[in-house]
Amino acid sequence: MARKVMLQGTGSDVGKTVLVAGLCRLARLKGLSVRPFKPQNMSNNAAVTDDGGEIGRAQWLQALACQVPSSVHMNPVLLKPQTETGSQIVVQGRVFGQAAGRDYQRLKPQLLASVLESFEEVSRGADLVIVEGAGSPAEINLRAGDIANMGFATRADVPVVLVGDIDRGGVIASLVGTHKVLPEEDRRMVQGYLINKFRGDQSLFADGITAIEAHTDWPCFGIVPWLKAAARLPSEDSVALERLTRQREGALKIAVPVLSRIANFDDFDPLAAEPAVELHYVRPGERLPSDAALVILPGSKSTIGDLEDLRAQGWDQDLALHLRRGGRIIGICGGYQMLGRTVADPLGLEGAPRMVAGLGLLDVETEMAPEKTVRNSQAHSLEFDVDLTGYEIHLGLTTGPDCDRPALAIEGRADGACSADGRIMGTYLHGLFANDAYRTALLRSFGVSDTTENYRAGVEAALDDVARELESVLSPRFLEMLFG
Repeated sequence: MARKVMLQGTGSDVGKTVLVAGLCRLARLKGLSVRPFKPQNMSNNAAVTDDGGEIGRAQWLQALACQVPSSVHMNPVLLKPQTETGSQIVVQGRVFGQAAGRDYQRLKPQLLASVLESFEEVSRGADLVIVEGAGSPAEINLRAGDIANMGFATRADVPVVLVGDIDRGGVIASLVGTHKVLPEEDRRMVQGYLINKFRGDQSLFADGITAIEAHTDWPCFGIVPWLKAAARLPSEDSVALERLTRQREGALKIAVPVLSRIANFDDFDPLAAEPAVELHYVRPGERLPSDAALVILPGSKSTIGDLEDLRAQGWDQDLALHLRRGGRIIGICGGYQMLGRTVADPLGLEGAPRMVAGLGLLDVETEMAPEKTVRNSQAHSLEFDVDLTGYEIHLGLTTGPDCDRPALAIEGRADGACSADGRIMGTYLHGLFANDAYRTALLRSFGVSDTTENYRAGVEAALDDVARELESVLSPRFLEMLFG
């Protein structure tokens, strides 16, 4: 029987994903067979698994930390928000349907069987399974039918460790408050808690630990400092984009507009890791920087909705100015679709059936179709004559004269389009910039010669660093719970 533990947060973005990834890598360094699991995830940052379905990118990273192939069973329910109130539902890697929030609440009991089936599959043959919750168990208004936190933990009999984020403030209240509102059945599942993202002298928090234990009887399993190595790992939550832009004097500036339904934004992490690149995430209300050499339009879970949002921000005018200054544009997936003359959704796959004008920067047209492309792919850059690996997750077929100048060959078929002057390019391939040879060739075309040689090795080293630092700060009691 595999050992099992679940990390639940007192709120969103408390650092559960990185902690699970670090603990998975620590277990692997100790020679254990370990697997990640997240019953329900809400994210437009998706990955294509080794068995050919969709899961959250965070679970893909955690599988990498475990040094095992990724599987659809590691994240059996993935919600991909399309509007303010509705999401596409992916179950065990395949599209299950779409639902508004209230309708999804009624679906959750039906989905529990798939969650438990996947958990059993992930646990088979493992020494340890580390589970990540979603949101907070203190959201007791959502407890009925819950499959993401205590509803799963109680049903699967998995002990829980709470994670509180001290960096945002109020960590004592968040832990004590969680204890207060949890029903007794749920409270019994909690074995202790971790304080995450601590800065400074930990001895100053000794009275805080005493206060928490006085109110909850829960032991502290460790105070985790701000993990610097975590900055070298892909971020799952778009909340993190608020913190990612770093100014670098004299660097090549690349701008990425943050669309309301931005998807797979970890495409750009390899560029952000380059010391000679300043990757600038442009927030709503800001202008695209006039000194950007390259603008990349990211993927989107709602191409038409985000195209309208892009125009509302005035970014279409900024793109026109950018091109007049001699700048270049790359569109990835939904961003590629936006570059064309029209985007049509005759079946209403993203909302009401309609057709809208695109940016008109590529002579192509896109029509959404119900069959979703989900696959890992081998490709070749026709511009730079280098081989690539990546993945495709998209709806729609794009055609037109500029497709006669494809950007890539994927599995021997033409993909994407380029403008006649070569300054505008679109492709459906995600993961483009994680290919060292392609990234190096692209940056050199802008005059950048000092580039990182191996992005993937940097991620692996960061996982090792996070694991070792966790081992140094976690209590022996918690390590015994994990590793025996």
